Amino acid sequence: MGKSIMVTQAEFEAAVLMPSFQHPVLVDFYATWCGPCQILKPMLENLAKEYDFILAKVDIDQNSDLANTYGVEGVPDVRIVSQGQVQEGFVGVLPEAQIREMLAKLGLQSKLEQALATFATIRATQEGAKIQTALTALLTQYPETPQVLLLAAQIYVQRGEVDVAGQYLDLISSTDRGIASQGDGLRELLALSAAIAAPIDNPDVDTPDIEQMFRGGCQAALAGSYELALEQFLRVAKRDRQYRRDGGRKAMVTVFKVLGDDHPLTVTYRKQLMQTLY
Repeated sequence: MGKSIMVTQAEFEAAVLMPSFQHPVLVDFYATWCGPCQILKPMLENLAKEYDFILAKVDIDQNSDLANTYGVEGVPDVRIVSQGQVQEGFVGVLPEAQIREMLAKLGLQSKLEQALATFATIRATQEGAKIQTALTALLTQYPETPQVLLLAAQIYVQRGEVDVAGQYLDLISSTDRGIASQGDGLRELLALSAAIAAPIDNPDVDTPDIEQMFRGGCQAALAGSYELALEQFLRVAKRDRQYRRDGGRKAMVTVFKVLGDDHPLTVTYRKQLMQTLY
């Protein structure tokens, strides 16, 4: 597992330059008064654990000569050190996805992504007991990792254990917008279970089959059958925008959040929804 260390000018060669001959080291030049630095710090610390690299944090106010040596003009300023050479990285706060791309280019592999891929294989090919064992192991290894907590919440939603799912969602803390959006989507998905039991907003509706469509979509979404859910909700939106106060469209947006903006189903059905609405 990687680690985060505080480094002074006197320690820089031994703690940063020499280890960089074995694997890349990231140096975070920061300042305690810098707001963006405080946003970037936990992101880098979590990635260091996940990708197994050394994160060396340098306070520029306490190590001004070191900052001047490497031409640090603004913070946060993240440098990459490899083979004893300090190279440019990035200045400011980047989205986590872009930092991950940079780490991949450095040849660093995410142990978390490998563990999630292994779990996905088990989930697709094994029975419930083995899936639970694998999930427990994943949660034990990564008890605070948002991606793992999201996965656990999703699985418990599909099992109908909404209270347990909600507990995992409450544990998620992340500055990543994608993760936050997925968490919001899962919370809204939990609300769909209540929507199934809720009375029809329009008691005079003369097309009772639309309620069956909506309920079918809710059940499919809760079971993880997202394509079927989107298809049913789209039919509701086409039939009657006023039904359950635009319930079809809102439910589709909820599923989009759960899947993420780049998921093929989101791309396909968001286009179809736009064509339906406009």
